[in-house]
Amino acid sequence: MIENKSSDVVWHSPTVTRVDRERQNGHRACVIWFTGLSGAGKSTLAHALEAALFSRGMRTYVFDGDNVRHGLCGDLGFSPSDRRENLRRIGEMAKLFADAGVVGLAAFISPLREDRELVRRIVGSDNFVEVFVSCPLDVCETRDVKGMYRRARAGEIAEFTGISAPYEAPESPDLVLETGRESIGDSVERMLSLILPRLSPP
Repeated sequence: MIENKSSDVVWHSPTVTRVDRERQNGHRACVIWFTGLSGAGKSTLAHALEAALFSRGMRTYVFDGDNVRHGLCGDLGFSPSDRRENLRRIGEMAKLFADAGVVGLAAFISPLREDRELVRRIVGSDNFVEVFVSCPLDVCETRDVKGMYRRARAGEIAEFTGISAPYEAPESPDLVLETGRESIGDSVERMLSLILPRLSPP
């Protein structure tokens, strides 16, 4: 957590509570956190799961790594400290969305366990579902439409996760999806089996 620089900043409790919103929505809120290498399929699965939940009448939103860097995190680079701050901001935003009764789906490489644990602490362990999108590096490289892996291997991109910077796999995620050999449809069904019971109305 970041310490407030002003002692005049106070948290205002809402008149309409999260439970009120969840009851009106007909489902609970949570943050589903997709982590894995670039090209593993995080965004693809996040959007596929969102579509499945949305079709069931649920309020959802996908937080995508590229999208947030267009605005909210546009001032940040890719140093370890900037990456941590990027995830901290996403965590704080996801927490607000959960308070609004929304199911947030966050797709971020988030390579370090300590950074993912920071997000877990921000949103609360009861609200946090960690999905490890596991995929062999060579398969990720074949899906590299941006050419990022090629540029990283050529030394044009420093500190690139999986090539010149580490990826620390989750030790006990809520779900592991093997996207190198598992179809999107099968992965979505497995996610729904895990998520839907947790979203039962309060």
